[in-house]
Amino acid sequence: MPKLKIGIIDLVSKGPTDSLWAKIMHANMASIMPQVVATWCEQEGHEVKLICYTGREDLPKELPQGMDIIFISAFTQAALLAYALSNYFRSQGIVTVLGGPHARAYPDDSVKYFDYVVGFTHKSTIARIMHNCAPQRPEGKYLSETGQPASLPSVMERWKFIESTLKKAPFLKIVPMIGSMGCPYTCSFCIDATVPYQPLDFETLKNDLRFLLTKLKKPLIAWHDPNFGVRFDNYIDAIASAAPPKSFQFIAESSLSILTEDHLKVMQQNGFNAILPGIESWYELGNKSRTTHSTGEEKLHRISEHVNMIFRYIPYLQTNFVLGLDSDAGAEPFELTKRFVDLSPAAFPGYSLLSAFGEAAPLNLEYQQDNRVLAFPFHFLNNHLAMNLKPKNYDWVDFYDRVIDLTAYSFSKKAIFRRCAATPCFTSKWMNLMRAVSSEGWGRLKFYHQVRKNLVEDKGFRQYFEGETQQLPSFYSNIIKRDLGIWWQWLPAGAIEHNPNAYLQKKSKKIIS
Repeated sequence: MPKLKIGIIDLVSKGPTDSLWAKIMHANMASIMPQVVATWCEQEGHEVKLICYTGREDLPKELPQGMDIIFISAFTQAALLAYALSNYFRSQGIVTVLGGPHARAYPDDSVKYFDYVVGFTHKSTIARIMHNCAPQRPEGKYLSETGQPASLPSVMERWKFIESTLKKAPFLKIVPMIGSMGCPYTCSFCIDATVPYQPLDFETLKNDLRFLLTKLKKPLIAWHDPNFGVRFDNYIDAIASAAPPKSFQFIAESSLSILTEDHLKVMQQNGFNAILPGIESWYELGNKSRTTHSTGEEKLHRISEHVNMIFRYIPYLQTNFVLGLDSDAGAEPFELTKRFVDLSPAAFPGYSLLSAFGEAAPLNLEYQQDNRVLAFPFHFLNNHLAMNLKPKNYDWVDFYDRVIDLTAYSFSKKAIFRRCAATPCFTSKWMNLMRAVSSEGWGRLKFYHQVRKNLVEDKGFRQYFEGETQQLPSFYSNIIKRDLGIWWQWLPAGAIEHNPNAYLQKKSKKIIS
C-alpha cells in the first residue's frame, strides 16, 4: 500500500470564533479517538497531520498540500461544519471520513456527505479504509464493528498529538485519558446504554501516568470514561503506584453511587479536584445516585446532603440535570431544583434539555413512534440550544417559562455570590463566575427569553415547534449562517434538513424484510 498523506480534524468548535472562552478552554476539550486514529495511521507508515479545531485555525493553511484522505470527528452540534468541510475537501479530490458521536447517531444522514462514515472503530477498520482510499459516490459507506476496541494506543504513543493540542491552551492544560469504555448502567436516553462496560489495561494506565510526569510538572488529567471509577480500587491502585500522593490533578465524570465518603477520602488524597455527577431527575434514574427507592422531596434532601459531603473532599462539583423528562410535570421538578441550588450553593448546576440524538439511544425509537421528535438542525442539538422533543407534560411556552425561571434563579447575582462564597478555592470560584456570566449562564438565559418571545409572537415559529410545519424559522437559519462564517458557502444543499424518524423507519424496514 502506498504511503498516504492523512489529515485528521477534531472539531471542538462548530464554527470560527475568537471568543475568550474558546481561546482559553477549547483546546482542553480535545477528543481521544482522533488522536488514536492518528496514531494507528502513523503505525501503518502514513504521514499524519492532526488539528484540534478550536475555531481559531485556518484549516486550508494548516493542512499540508496534496492530502489523500481526511478524517473528521464531530459531535452532532458540529455536524453542519463537518458537512461543509467534507464538501470543500471532496471538491479537491480528497477522500473524507466522518467519525465521532454524530457518525454513530446519524449514519444514514452522514453518508450523504462523506465517502466513509464509521461507528465503532478498530485499527482494522481504519486499515480497510486506507486500503480502499477512493471516493464513494453517490453515497458513502458506513462501517462499524460490533463493539469498542479492546485496547487503545497509550498516552506515550499519542503524545505528539496531545502535545500539539496543549500548546494551544494558554493557561489550563488538560490531558485527556480514558480507563474504560461503556457503562454498567442502562439509562435509556444515553449513548452508552447499550455499550457493555469494558475496563482498559491498568498497567498501561499506570505507565501513562508515569510518562506524563516526565512531560508536565503536575499533570491535570480529565478522565473521558463515561462513568469513572466503576472498578474503583483498580484505578486508585494504579494512580497510587504511579507516583506519590497528589502528583496529579484529576477531573472525572462519575455517579453519586460511586462517590461514597470512603472513596472520596481516597480521591482527595490522590488529587481529584473536580467531579461531574449526574442527578438527572428527582423522579427516576436513581441507580446512579444511590436513591433507587426515593423520589421528589426525599431524594432532594438525600442528594443535597450527599453533594455537600462531597465538598468536604473535592473543591469543584458540577451537578447535571435533564429538564423535560417524561416523569416531570408541573412546577414541582423545577422548584425542587431551585431548592437544591439553595441547599447546595457551592455546586455548579448543569442543565440539559431532553434531546433525542438519532440512533444514539434505545429510547429514541419510542419518541419517534410517538411522533415527538422534531427536525431541528444538528447545529442546535447540544442539549441547550434546542429541545428536539415535544414535552410530554408541558406546553412549549409553559416549559420555557419554567426553564427561564430556573436558569434565572440559578445564575442570579445572589446565587453567583453564594456559589463563590461557598466554593473553597480561587480556581473553582473563577470557573463558576466565568461560566455563570458567559454563554452558559446569562447567555442561555438571554437565548431562552428570545425563544419564548418568538413562540408567543411568531405563528410560524410556534408551528415549527409543534411539528405542524417543516419550514425552519429564519431565527435559526440566520444563526447557522453567522456561526459557520466562511464555511457557510460550502454547506451542501439540503444539509440543514434531516429525517428525524430515520431510525424508526430503518428498524421497520428490517422487520419487514
